[in-house]
Amino acid sequence: MEKGKERGKFFAKKEKPEFDQNIVDLARVTRVTAGGKQLSFRACVLIGDRKGRVGYGVEKGKDVQIAVEKAVNQAKKNLFSIPIVRDTIPHRVEAKFKAAKIMIKPAPRGSGIIAGSSVRTILELAGVPNAVSKILGKTNNKITNIKAAFKALSLFKPEAVRSLRGRPSTAGPAVLAVASKQDVPPKNADQQSKKTTKKSVLEKKAPSPDAS
Repeated sequence: MEKGKERGKFFAKKEKPEFDQNIVDLARVTRVTAGGKQLSFRACVLIGDRKGRVGYGVEKGKDVQIAVEKAVNQAKKNLFSIPIVRDTIPHRVEAKFKAAKIMIKPAPRGSGIIAGSSVRTILELAGVPNAVSKILGKTNNKITNIKAAFKALSLFKPEAVRSLRGRPSTAGPAVLAVASKQDVPPKNADQQSKKTTKKSVLEKKAPSPDAS
């Protein structure tokens, strides 16, 4: 019994890893050389701390474990920081990589992540609570779509992020957009007011039929 308790204490002290990882793609590849065919494995791994940092790595190895370890090490060197403002991303981004094209835009609070394929995994590992994404390209290649998604996530404007963080609000982006549209006066308001004033002046100058 005492040995069991000691083992339990030992496992309880085990630290949680810094990054969560997800193997997105695993394939066996063949390389033809003068000596014959060489078999190896290719792994594509996504990692993230769910606090705004996410990365990806694609590496090959003689077996699956070696390929995954090399991909994780590469992903740690290629970390991206995604700004999270008001529980979503700052603004809409869109990028193209080869045949892949990805669009990611903000979503109101409570929407969750509306995305598919590997883009959903990227946003979840980054810790983005609400976002909408769509694959606009005509390819189902996971690695190409991942590279297009990371290219899109690197296009956030620092000015937009600073302005949004400087004005805290409890409303979602969609609510703020509607409110901003309501506050802007219509473009033709000044023209309509000028027309009404001209019409009233002309009516005053025109002689009445009773006077004749």
